[in-house]
Amino acid sequence: MYRSGSALHALSLTFLLTLLPGPGLAAADTATPPAGVTIDDFSYVDTSGEVTDQVARHQGQLKAFMTALRRDVPAECCSGIRVIGGIHKTSTLVQWAKVTVIDVNTNRVLSDKLYTFRGDNDQAWDHAEAFISEDVRAVLAASTAAMPVAAPALIRIAVFDFELEDMSAAGSTGSVAAPDAGYLADVTKGVRELFAQSGRYRVIEADGANADAVKRHDLRDCDGCDAGLAKGLGADASLVGVVRRVSRTEYVVRFQIRDSRTGAIVSKGDSGLRMGANYSWSRGAVRLVRDRVLDSQPQQ
Repeated sequence: MYRSGSALHALSLTFLLTLLPGPGLAAADTATPPAGVTIDDFSYVDTSGEVTDQVARHQGQLKAFMTALRRDVPAECCSGIRVIGGIHKTSTLVQWAKVTVIDVNTNRVLSDKLYTFRGDNDQAWDHAEAFISEDVRAVLAASTAAMPVAAPALIRIAVFDFELEDMSAAGSTGSVAAPDAGYLADVTKGVRELFAQSGRYRVIEADGANADAVKRHDLRDCDGCDAGLAKGLGADASLVGVVRRVSRTEYVVRFQIRDSRTGAIVSKGDSGLRMGANYSWSRGAVRLVRDRVLDSQPQQ
């Protein structure tokens, strides 16, 4: 079996084209793209001029051919693919097959080929089916490999303002001093930018959360209420972070991330005791989150 060149058996090609619907029409006629691969029944015409009437035998051979083709071309391999075709017997020993593979989703012809095979017995038909099915599978495999891979959906995360837990000798339970508030804002900004630039997360603005724990900056002690607040903001997860100041030059950063639907903690981290002035809080927090969350997750 072989594919014809452009000059070979032009009459057979023209004849088969009159039997088959055009690829554009075939796609347009399908209102809803098929879920998998659809193989239409092939047409069959005998213009060999043989005296013996072989209609019944040809019908049986064509039926067996279509059954085998549908068996050998997995319907579940692709979505929205239609295969149409026809077979033309031109002489006692020569038959032609025209096969077109169409992507109904894009109304694009993936393959449009003319094949010839010798003989009109069951063995010849089986050989033709095996060759054509292998060719169609190769076309579908190439088409699937060329399809762009959809980017994974971004995880929406509400990063709440980092809170200060001042355990130093000069600490107080009152409001946060202005300089410390500025350093905390830098921490929150740095962590939010880290998630936004990762390509895996979409940062949800958490400033609009209207809850006493948010206003008091004590989400760390609200027994997981941040998950519900994040869900209300349309986020998939919540992050609560804390800078614990041990002394004027020692601090600890910790955070935890919860699933907004279940409230379960999905990630957390603790930097351990670190040395540094207040302006180093942001650097320590960003490094901790990067190490424990972004670098520990497999790339998608």
